[in-house]
Amino acid sequence: MPFLLDAEQRAFADSLDAMLAAADTPSAVRDWSRGEHGRGRALWSRIAEAGVFALAVPEAYEGLGPRPVELAVAFMELGRHVVPGPLVETVTAAILLADLPDPGPAKRLLPALATGELMATLAWTAPYALDGDAAGTHLAFTAQGLHLSPGHGPVRRSLDPARRLAPLEPGGELLSPDPPTAQALAYARLTTAAQALGVGLALLDKTVAYVKQRTQFGVPIGSFQAVKHRLADAKIALEFARPLLFGAALTMAPADVAAAKVTACEAAYATARTALQLHGAIGYTAEYELSLWLTKARALRTAWGSPDACRAEVLSSDRPWR
Repeated sequence: MPFLLDAEQRAFADSLDAMLAAADTPSAVRDWSRGEHGRGRALWSRIAEAGVFALAVPEAYEGLGPRPVELAVAFMELGRHVVPGPLVETVTAAILLADLPDPGPAKRLLPALATGELMATLAWTAPYALDGDAAGTHLAFTAQGLHLSPGHGPVRRSLDPARRLAPLEPGGELLSPDPPTAQALAYARLTTAAQALGVGLALLDKTVAYVKQRTQFGVPIGSFQAVKHRLADAKIALEFARPLLFGAALTMAPADVAAAKVTACEAAYATARTALQLHGAIGYTAEYELSLWLTKARALRTAWGSPDACRAEVLSSDRPWR
């Protein structure tokens, strides 16, 4: 059976879409890329007021969740509007803190994460954490366990200029010597997949609109059969990823989430390549807004697990794939 959102979930998506469409997110992204966080923080507060981060925080800590399906709905819209900031990292940190054996850190930090007062980032397997200069809570894994890092080092730009990377300082409070990570990783991959799917859908919409306007030989290039085929392939790939995403949100099985992540991210990346080709030379310019979605699709493809790592997760499971 196809997965269908209920009326409340569709209304939630529509409200986020309307709010973000009116927020001029491209300007916030460009400011964020330069380390200017004012517009991004204002947008973050509005997203938090809509209840997005509370969806990852248990009710015991003043949240609404965890509610993975609603998180997937929300992150599709965040990706569609290319919202900057450590979005996935804040959700992952919330899940991780809630699962710690000692409830003390959760009591201190989760209410502020739910309301958007705090942003969180974390260094998982790499030495760098996303948006360490903007986040107020820095979590780092070391050989001793999970630490609350005291700060961050110099910021570095990445492939996506809006994804600013910084090394976290060593030391700090030890939160847990052996933190449970499986559930947090599943949520990280689920929200990354949803964000990537939203990016891909936005790229497809923008490219369809463009090929209707650009003319060659006196007709719109969208009337050419080769162009139609490329767009149809992108549409099919994205729509195939959608039920995998929501199916994974229902089960939250690691293999299901990994399958959704690799499928959604590969579909978004393929759509980005199609969008770039069909836009022609203008698609390569950083000044053109399409670049904000193009670089995001490429960065999300390897975030929280490369395609090979996610495929290995699927193949190593004992689920009866058909």
